[in-house]
Order: sequence, then structure tokens, then C-alpha cells
Amino acid sequence: MKTNPGQFLLISMFLLITIPFQQVYAQTGYTTKVAEKEGDVVRERVVEELLAGKEEERKLIEQAIPAKAAIQPKKTRRLLVFDLNVNYGGHPSIPHSNYAFARMGEKTGAYETVISNDTNMFRRETLQTFDAVFFNNTVGNLFKDKELRQNLLDFVYAGGGLLGLHGASVAFAYWPGAHEDWPEFGLMLGARGANHRENKEHVFVKLDDPSHPVNRVFKGKDYDYKDEFFRYTDPYSRDRVRVLQSIDTVKTDMQQGRAFGNVIREDGDYAVAWVRQYGRGRVFYTTIGHHPSVFWDPLMLQFYLDGIQFALGDTEASAIPDSRLTPAIRAQENLGWKFGIEAYTFKNNTFFETVEKTRELGLQYVGGLNVQPVSADIPKNFDYHLSDEELIKIRNKLISEGLSMLTYYIFDIPGDEDTVKKIFEFGRKMGIETFISEPKIEDLDLIERYCEMYNIKLAIHNHGKRLSPVYMYPEKIIELTKDRSPLIGAACDFGHWAKEGINPLEAIKTLGHRVITMQVHDQSAINSEGHDVPWGTGVIKLDAIFEHLKKENIKPVMFGLEYSWNWDHSLPEIKESIDYFNRKSIELAK
Repeated sequence: MKTNPGQFLLISMFLLITIPFQQVYAQTGYTTKVAEKEGDVVRERVVEELLAGKEEERKLIEQAIPAKAAIQPKKTRRLLVFDLNVNYGGHPSIPHSNYAFARMGEKTGAYETVISNDTNMFRRETLQTFDAVFFNNTVGNLFKDKELRQNLLDFVYAGGGLLGLHGASVAFAYWPGAHEDWPEFGLMLGARGANHRENKEHVFVKLDDPSHPVNRVFKGKDYDYKDEFFRYTDPYSRDRVRVLQSIDTVKTDMQQGRAFGNVIREDGDYAVAWVRQYGRGRVFYTTIGHHPSVFWDPLMLQFYLDGIQFALGDTEASAIPDSRLTPAIRAQENLGWKFGIEAYTFKNNTFFETVEKTRELGLQYVGGLNVQPVSADIPKNFDYHLSDEELIKIRNKLISEGLSMLTYYIFDIPGDEDTVKKIFEFGRKMGIETFISEPKIEDLDLIERYCEMYNIKLAIHNHGKRLSPVYMYPEKIIELTKDRSPLIGAACDFGHWAKEGINPLEAIKTLGHRVITMQVHDQSAINSEGHDVPWGTGVIKLDAIFEHLKKENIKPVMFGLEYSWNWDHSLPEIKESIDYFNRKSIELAK
């Protein structure tokens, strides 16, 4: 992708004169089918006609496609491959990559594919039918409709996947010149820019994270490759992304060939591929994908497949940014555990202050609380009554601090359908994975239906006898959840169990895989007089609980640190509890 301004200006003028915006289909040389969806005409590529007349190239791609997926899909997956270019005139590898992605999904059974450059695909009703969107070499300002753009952000933040190949790093930018028009897309993807050297640059690639599941095909070995390797600008940062591969600047001749744009980074950090978390959503991007020959390389197709399965949600893998990684966090990744702060720990602070404190404590996850004010600028409780604008500000705060909000406490989810829908819509927009609540027993059928509809879990909380005369007993939770969706189970509050004389270890054993999430406490006594003490110093058998969870392969949504004592002066005890859990994680991960 050479960025000669004069050349692209001529091409751009020609395209603008000869091809109306919604008639870009003709420029790629293959046809589309038209289908009626939700009253809109939606254009999709006809896969059978891709690379028509190029049978040798089709044969090469077919031979390179993996025989099977590394991970069995959890359900039928749908992938939207979007290949629109604006003012660029298409990209030489798009037909090859489209064919490879479509046939790879079909052959391995990993996903179904829809290929399109129709912006109607980003209408909410249509977008929600997919598990992930793949921006395939999408150069230029693809669409300016604010609603469609917000739909994409909401889709990914709520748990959809986002994939980007090569030119996707300058999507939603005016071309030529890559002038920014939508910074939020670059932040979500992880980087901006398309500066590069010659498009057959010979690069030695090092695996920054050799054991990451998306890197599995390389078997821990670095490799060399020839393609067009982009150099990225802000918002690229290892504070935001988990780099899988980068250019080995010691082995690579960094001066080879002409430079198109500024190809020098002062930090010497030239990422080739990465993953990142965006709310509940999973993002995968790689610069490799300029040349058609890439798509009959078996190693690269397996690499793409693993990246796709990560974005679709089938490959379990962490995307905690490089700069946040510690031995304890790596141990927790190996165990499949996520450790965060429950907002009730800082109930006397705003949610924004809770987020900041969680970040300062070195944790990546936080739980929300419906009776906590949002911030000084939004002096309202953090609940479903907030406006979309206010919710976006909260999301942006979480993104800026690099945190994901896994759980959200709301004491009661009422039984009327209108309110339940509003609460679950709130959960979708905030990327919430689990509601912690104590709804009425007769409302569980309705809530279960919405859990399935929105893929949000319900973790039933246990207070003491006064507030939870039924839910406080683990046996009752088992009875109430029998034959229900696996999305419904227990939010295990160790503190309330202990105050009622219930042994948390035995309660966990009773609940088994109905454990959804945990509000972890250590207590001074197993009775009503007990109070929080630093983890590992009290009478709750935390060592035995964590060992049991590992043995039984029970992975709560979050190990939530909820410290409910000495409220405004508890930071030393909180840090001591974090140190304990980190030490225990390292020990168990061995």
C-alpha cells in the first residue's frame, strides 16, 4: 500500500466521479447477492464467485486451510467480514483473504461467514446477529453515520469481537493521508497509522508472548517474513494492548528500502500483531495481510483462525496489556482467574474514585454498585436510569484506566418485563458480564429468559436471614437453580455466610459449578460478631477454598475483594489481602 499523494489524489478523483458511494461493489470485480433483512436491502458477497477465473490461486488457498479448528465452537458462530474501501480503489489481497476466511470457517466448522461492504450491516438489528466483525483491509472513511458508529462501539463493548487486518488501521480516516475522523475506532482497535517501507520488506518477527493461545501455531519459535509492515502511532501503547509479535530490530535491517511516511518510533517498538480487551469485547489485529500470497501460507491461515476464534469468544485467552503484567497476574491467567475490587469496598467514594483506586492497587477488574454515586460531575447513582451520554462517560473512564467491569450489584431486579429489559439493556451498554442480585423467586423465570437473550449471568447473592431467608443457604440455591440455565448460580458472599455460622468452604463444595462469582472476605470469627480482617489472617479457610476451586476447575467470573470494615482507613488491610491472593495464585499456578 504505497502512499504517494499525487497518485492517490488522481485515483480518488476518478473514483468519486465514476462510482457513487453505494455502488462501490463494481470496483472489486466480483458480484453480490441481495437479501431482505429487517426491511433493509443488504448486499453480501457470493463466495462461490470470489477469485473466479483464478483457479490456481483458489487451489493454493484450499490446500493451505487448516483441517480443523484448535477449539470446538461453544455454539454456532457468525463472522461478518467487511471489506469496504473509500477513495482507495480496493486492495489486491481482499478477494484472496475473503475467500480464505469464508472457506476456512466452512471447512473447519469454526464459524459461518457473511462478506459485505454494505454499511446497512451496522444497523443494530443486523449487527447483533454476528459474533464478531472483521475489518478486512478497510481503508478510508467507511461511514460517517453517528448511529452506525455507536452501534459498532456498543456491539464490541457488550462482548462482540473485532478483528482488523492490515489497512484496517486507517479505517474511518480520510484518504489519502489518513486524516483522523473517528478517534474512538483507533482506540478500540489499538492503533492508528499506515507508515511503512517497501511492500516486500524482509522482517524478523519475535514472539513477545510465545505461550499465548493465538500464537500457538508458531510453537514458541520466532520467524521471518516478507510483507508490508506498518509502523503505528497513537493510541498504540503497551499500556493498552497485549502485543503478540513485534519486529526484532536487532535482526532486521531497519533501513531497507524507501520509507513512506515516518517509519521511526523513538521507543523502537514495532508491533506486528496484538490482542486487547474492550469492555467485554475481544480485539485482534495484525499488519500482515498485504500480499495475496499471505493467504495460501498455512502458518498464517492458522494464525488468523486462532485470532478469529479468540475474537469470537471460543479461545480462552487473556488480553491484559503488557505493561500491567506481573508474576501474580500471569499466574492468575494460567489459572483462568480474574481478581478485582468490589465497589462496596469503597462505598464512601464515587465509582470513578473506586476505579482510580483499583487501578492504583494494580488490579484489572472492578465490580459496580447501584447505590454508589458516579462522580463529582455525575452526582447520580450508578444505575439504569442514567442517560446514554452518561453511560458513555463511565465507559470512557474505565477504558482510560484500563479496567473491565465484570460484575454489577443491584439488590433487586423487579419482575415487570419493562424494567427487566431496561436493566439488561443497561448491562449490555456497560459490558457487564454478571448481575449480582437477590430477585424474588417468582421472578427467576423472566430473568432467566433475559439472561439467555443478553448472555449476561445472574449470580444470586446471600445476605443474612433478615434479607435473604432463602438465598443464604447454599442448598436452596442448588434447589432453585436445578434445571436452569448455567448462566444462573451463586454470588458467594463469604462474610454473610460466616456471620450466619455457615462455613464458606463447605458452602462452596455444595454449590460446585453453580458458583458464578465471589465476594471474598476473611473474618475474625464464624458468628455474628465477626468482622473483616486481612485475607489469610482470619478463621475462613481461604487456602482450602482456593485449592478446591483449582482442583475442581471452577472459575468464578471474579474473585471480588470486598472489605467491609474500618471503611475510610482500610487501604493497608486491602493491600495485605491483595498480597496474600497474589502469593497464593503464584503458588497454585505452579
